[in-house]
Amino acid sequence: MMTLDQIPLGSKALVKEISRDASVKRRLLDMGVIPGIEIEVKGKAPLGDPIEILIRGYKLTLRKNEAAAILVESY
Repeated sequence: MMTLDQIPLGSKALVKEISRDASVKRRLLDMGVIPGIEIEVKGKAPLGDPIEILIRGYKLTLRKNEAAAILVESY
């Protein structure tokens, strides 16, 4: 498994879990980032922060440290 910030641009991944010690865990869950959901990386800023993802039909922008708290399985 890897974290969302490690997934290449244009790739899809399945959310496995959100890190237990993540300070933004509740916020991510409220935005629909839950285990079992598919995420597609749509864009990254030149230095990799922020990251734009497509989830449940809407685009969401996450900071790199927020994306690093999301464990995913790429396919």
